[in-house]
This record gives sequence, C-alpha cells and structure tokens, in this order.
Amino acid sequence: MELPRRSFLSFALGTAAALLRPLRASALDYPTRPVHWIVGFPPGGATDVIARLMGQWLSERLGQSFVIDNRPGAGSNIGTEAVANAPADGYTLLLISSAQPINATLYEHLNYNFVRDIAPVASFSREPNLMVVHPSLPVTTVPEFIAYAKANPGKLTMASSGNGTIVHIGGELFKMMTGVSMLHVPYRGAGPAVTDLIAGQVQVMFATMPSSIEYVRAGKLRALAVTSAARSAALPDVPTVGESVPGYEASGVYGVGAPKNTPAEIVDKLNRETNAILADAKVKARLADLGGTVLIGSPADYAKLLAETTEKWAKVIRAANIKVD
Repeated sequence: MELPRRSFLSFALGTAAALLRPLRASALDYPTRPVHWIVGFPPGGATDVIARLMGQWLSERLGQSFVIDNRPGAGSNIGTEAVANAPADGYTLLLISSAQPINATLYEHLNYNFVRDIAPVASFSREPNLMVVHPSLPVTTVPEFIAYAKANPGKLTMASSGNGTIVHIGGELFKMMTGVSMLHVPYRGAGPAVTDLIAGQVQVMFATMPSSIEYVRAGKLRALAVTSAARSAALPDVPTVGESVPGYEASGVYGVGAPKNTPAEIVDKLNRETNAILADAKVKARLADLGGTVLIGSPADYAKLLAETTEKWAKVIRAANIKVD
C-alpha cells in the first residue's frame, strides 16, 4: 500500500530532521572530550607558543582540554597531512602559520591539498619576524649589517627554523633585495635555531617574534629590525627592515583549521569563541607583548586571507628559486 504523497513527504522530512538532531546536539555540546591540536613544529617555536596560549584560553572557555600535539617534520607537512586525514568531527585541529600557504608552492608533490583538505576556522594574529644577530657581531643597524656582510662574503651564517619556512624565506628575500651573501643553516624548528644563535654557533636569524623577543629583552640577542611594514608596538624603538631596504615585508599569520567537512556548526562555534577571546583586552595585550596584532574575522575572512598569503609567498619562492630536498 502506497502512502499518500503528503504523508510521504511529512515522513521523509521528519526522518531527515531526526537524523540531523544528533549532529546539531553534538555541535551545541561540543566539545565533550579533549581536543587534539596539532602543531607541525617542535616545542619552543612561535607556532607552539601561540597554540599553547590559544589552547589554554579555549580550554577555559569551553571546559575541555585543548591538547597540543607537536608533529615536527617536513616544514609542517607531517602535521598538516595528519589533520587532513583526521575525522572531520572537530576533535583534531591544525595550528596554521605561514608554513601551509608557503608549502602549497614550495612542495611539488604533497599527499594533501591545503586549500581543498583544510577548512579555515579562525585567524589569531599577524606577527612580524625579527632580524636578530648574536651580540658579538659588530653591527647595530641594518645598513651596518649589509656593509659587514658585503665586506665578509660567505662568512655569515643565517639560521632558520627549516627549509622553506617564513624564517628562511624572509632571509632569502633579504638576500635577494640587498645582494648580500649568507650561508643558510636550517634547523628542525625555531627553538633549536634560536638556541644556537644565542650560543654564537650562527650569526643572524629572521626569527619569529614569540621565539626571540624575550631573548632580545634579556640582552642575549640584538634586534636590528622588524620585518613588518610598520614598527611593532612590542619593540617601538626597533626600525623596520623596510626603512633601510624599501619594499621589504615579511610577516606571519597564525590561525586554526580543521579537516574538510567538519560540521559548519562546530566551525562557527570555534570561530565565535576564538573571536571572543581575541576581543579581550588582556589577550590583546599578551599577543601584543609577543609582537602580534589580533585578527578577528569570520571563517570566510580567514579563507580569503590565506588565499592572498599563498599567492604572495608563491611569487617570492619562484623569484628566489627556493627549493627543498
């Protein structure tokens, strides 16, 4: 016996609504267990510092632990791939830095597609890098550094947090725009690179602010310039690289992503909670202390920003002919 059309439609709509109710309920209750937040670099670097701060604040607001899971290797590709292949349930997140937009061009054969496989959730902050040198180097300004480097070709070593990172590319952009020669020394993350810079094993680094600013304040490193277009409120007396090298700019953007197809309700909830955190004056002050400026926006705003960043770094990578093994 066939159901009347009206009864059939009512039955079908009722069934669909019943199936959606658990998803909506789970989104409203989210998170009900700890959330794993994957960071593609070792502890101590900028991505790790930012993830731990935001994770702590999100834990306080949402009542569940945001567990930082460091998965270093391949310029963050190992961590990014892990998130791309994770269940799309909101319980595995990715700390996004400039690494992912850079890697989209830097690596020709990835096992994931960043734009396709990672859903932008929320941006956190924009942070300049810091051009820092070991205090034993006899320079105090960018022009003095350029003159010293040209007078000592090939003798300076430039540390980075790994091949193709923004720390590396920022340095390569500087070399390209100034004509200086420096030997690039890649490390497995910003933490060990800064440690060797402090020890005098290398001479210069275009380090991330969170990984280096406290050492500058303590006098263990000397800051020559910030890499942003404008001076940083965290170090207002430190000039920009662009004041000596017109047109130079290299800043990082941090945020959070999730596997594609993560329920929109969960993405929106994480975005709302993140924006609420970033609107807090104490949070703004803490991020500013690390050299950052908060970036509040929707998931769509963040997607647009990531697309623009990807295009910008693609041009630099190609112009400098940067390759990875």
